[in-house]
Amino acid sequence: MPQTRPDSTIVVIGAGIIGLTSALKTQQLLSENASTRSTKVLLVAREWPTSIPGAPIHHSADYASMWAGAHVRPIPPTTPQMHREAKWLKQTVAEFKRHLESDPWVGLSQVTGVEYLGIPSPEYESQTAQSYASETGLLGYKTLPADDLPQGIHLGFEYQTYCINSPLYCGNLLRKFILQGGGTLQQDLRSEWEPYSWGSHVKAVVNASGMGFGDPKCYPIRGQIVLTNLSTATKTITAQNSDDSWSFIIPRGFNGGTIVGGTKEPGNWSVEPSTAVRGQILAAAEGIISESCNQPAGAQSVDGADIQVIKDVVGRRPARHGGMRVETEVRDGNQHVVHAYGAGGRGYEVSWGVASEVQQLVREVLSLATVKSKI
Repeated sequence: MPQTRPDSTIVVIGAGIIGLTSALKTQQLLSENASTRSTKVLLVAREWPTSIPGAPIHHSADYASMWAGAHVRPIPPTTPQMHREAKWLKQTVAEFKRHLESDPWVGLSQVTGVEYLGIPSPEYESQTAQSYASETGLLGYKTLPADDLPQGIHLGFEYQTYCINSPLYCGNLLRKFILQGGGTLQQDLRSEWEPYSWGSHVKAVVNASGMGFGDPKCYPIRGQIVLTNLSTATKTITAQNSDDSWSFIIPRGFNGGTIVGGTKEPGNWSVEPSTAVRGQILAAAEGIISESCNQPAGAQSVDGADIQVIKDVVGRRPARHGGMRVETEVRDGNQHVVHAYGAGGRGYEVSWGVASEVQQLVREVLSLATVKSKI
């Protein structure tokens, strides 16, 4: 239980990217309303991006935010859920732009993004610079000449996007939260409703726990990636081949190495990396590694001294059938949990959009008036 009980507390469960952004947006909401300025936000989690009192740094495969690449890579929306995610992505892009201007040290880099598609869907083929900018907020879209495409690729395009040094970024968000008066508690909760047992000072709970608490719709998507010492990568490139295999390279920036990936294995709970899979990942990505590093194809060895493997990384992306759950649940008339979990592999690129929706849901729980402002 918390050692200090303020008069009024909002509890946010989970210190991944969704929990951190939701905690910051909740702080913003409280600061904008005179009636809630004394209300505190308490961030409760099992694992943390950096150390807090009583919580040594330990990152399990289930703490997916620490293992993510991560980059903004839009997907054309074809379902109501994907349209919802597209809205979140565009809001996140706007927030990243503000962060680069106000806090250039936070852990974000703006780079060129390249997509190679072996079998592009009609939604990809109909994209234009205008539609792409309108839908995503990202500029610089242009299709690549057919003669410049790798073998087996039928559509290529590029755009300006963002890469995230995920441990650095999350650590900086946590520091900002604490500097703004946020509280932290290292605890492994059994239920999203448990904080209400701490007392009447708990006014609302935000459940950003990744996989939820026993939600039968949730499942892990295991990913294995390779963190390398490449320092010359200048682009993030993703190649989706016609045989359903895919490769990507993501420069992290801020001396954070470069990610080469990767695998998507729904329902696989294994946490042990495979050296054989590492070899397959690096071999498959040889072409895009050379391109990102501005080297002729084949000039950069994937098993020689030019690329040093820093770590084989396994993370379990917290996915959910039907898409991410972002909604308010009420029990006993006055206990409210705002759910925000199940982002799968899209946590970073939808994070601030989800947090803005969480902010609105908390506002409704607390019956606060809407105030226009920026975080």
